[in-house]
Amino acid sequence: MRVARWFAAAVAVALLLAACSGRDEPPRPTGAIGVAAGNPGGVYADYGAGYADLLGRRLPKTSVQVLHTGGSVDNLRMVATRQADSGFALADSAADAVTGRPPFSSPLPLVALAALYDNYVQLVVRADSPIHGVRSLRGRPVSLGAEGSGTAPIAERILDIAGLTPDKDLTALRLGVRESAAALDAGRIDAFFWSGGLPTEAITALRRTTSIRLVDLGDVVGALTRSFGELYTETTVPAAVYGAQSAVTTVTVPNFLVVRRDMPDADAYWLTRLLFEGQAPLIRAHPEARRLDRRTAIATHPLDLHPGAARWYREAHP
Repeated sequence: MRVARWFAAAVAVALLLAACSGRDEPPRPTGAIGVAAGNPGGVYADYGAGYADLLGRRLPKTSVQVLHTGGSVDNLRMVATRQADSGFALADSAADAVTGRPPFSSPLPLVALAALYDNYVQLVVRADSPIHGVRSLRGRPVSLGAEGSGTAPIAERILDIAGLTPDKDLTALRLGVRESAAALDAGRIDAFFWSGGLPTEAITALRRTTSIRLVDLGDVVGALTRSFGELYTETTVPAAVYGAQSAVTTVTVPNFLVVRRDMPDADAYWLTRLLFEGQAPLIRAHPEARRLDRRTAIATHPLDLHPGAARWYREAHP
């Protein structure tokens, strides 16, 4: 009898704890959710598609849509103006957004759910090109990235450090990564900038039809990191990524998943929780999702961490 009473009491306690756990869990989001991604052919588009599919499956009372955009700048504006609920953005573009620096006209009320992975700045040319440094771009047609992208601002900063002015010292085009790859393949441009994860599908596809290489940016990265501090980190693109002969020097920039500051805490909690719980399918969407790590995801400077996301990080098991 004593054993039976103990067992009954244990079951009651377990049921009570389960009920309490359920009550403590915030309500799941409902309704439409827009995820601002980026250019088709880029990492944002693949990662965003995987994330949207994950949310749609795990949040049955929602309708989730991927929104293709020019990139970081567009995404930040769309989230701030409620055209999207979450979006991918580079740290340097986010810093401009929250301080109201150009290309933004006023500060935007944005915070982060997580730091995701690092973008690598890539300057792509044909393998037989005479371009071997940024200053060699003078007088040439060059794509600086799509309008509304995060690539364009960093490309312009790199050109400025090299003493070049877009539309004066070179012919500047504003093309997305797929369009840039097609233009290089056709000989309409001599080079294009791209800030993205490794590998980028559009550049990998370009290699199947055109011999290409990345230009070493070692002549400008020192000044870039000194000017912008912790937003940029000097690194290399390994040779194996695109089958190059050698690694090249470049810089990395962190990527964040951003939301509005006034997003309900419960929504931010679930958008963060499912990001981590669904890491396996996200890796299938793009291998950069392997870099998602709860211990480093909270490093979202210059953006604050949303309180709902902070709750999940506190409560998540080690």
